[in-house]
Amino acid sequence: MRVCAAPPLAPDGPRTDDACWRPHDLLRLARLTPVQDEPAWVREAFARAPFAVVRRAQAASGFVAAGLRGGSRAERFGTWINVEDIESIASPESLLAIEPSSARIALAAFAALALLRETPGPLRDFVWGPTGSAGFELATQVPTLTESSDLDLLIRMPQRRNMATIEALAATLARAAQHAGTRVDAQLETPAGGVALAELVQLSSGKTRVLARARDGARLVADPWRTS
Repeated sequence: MRVCAAPPLAPDGPRTDDACWRPHDLLRLARLTPVQDEPAWVREAFARAPFAVVRRAQAASGFVAAGLRGGSRAERFGTWINVEDIESIASPESLLAIEPSSARIALAAFAALALLRETPGPLRDFVWGPTGSAGFELATQVPTLTESSDLDLLIRMPQRRNMATIEALAATLARAAQHAGTRVDAQLETPAGGVALAELVQLSSGKTRVLARARDGARLVADPWRTS
């Protein structure tokens, strides 16, 4: 998040890791409580699409760390949602069942997503779905993608997989990206946190550690399936 609200608790107050709220899930909100130093664009963006995306941060009990998005890449705001204000949750994998509108389906990111849904291969062995602009548009039905938008994916990988599988996944995404004329970036959800697929592939060529993003911060790990 480029801007973030102060957490609703003392700096040394207790935090919670509620597994009910998973990173990249989209929350439909009944209301958004104003906070100090809130950017001017937030109210208009919330009126247009009353949704927030769960982000990787610990929160006080009764709150969820989430982010709001505006009309440009620079408009991102991290805040804290009261759980009582949440009406529903949409996971990335649930969005695979939603089709973009006929006027938007030809956008490159949606074209790549359609290819990946239809192509047999290693992706079918995993729970996965769109995040980023594509996921937001599918969940909200508010035009969000642009012609130049990448397709961002989340792939859940709770168990260790061999490097051949990792490389096959990367090759599948690369083919879809090339065919659709866009980029496809995937983050793997592992026990250590979120790890970029492109970075994990490099372990086969001499790289010794990858960056894992967790609720309590990011760290370099040699094995994202082994947690201390």
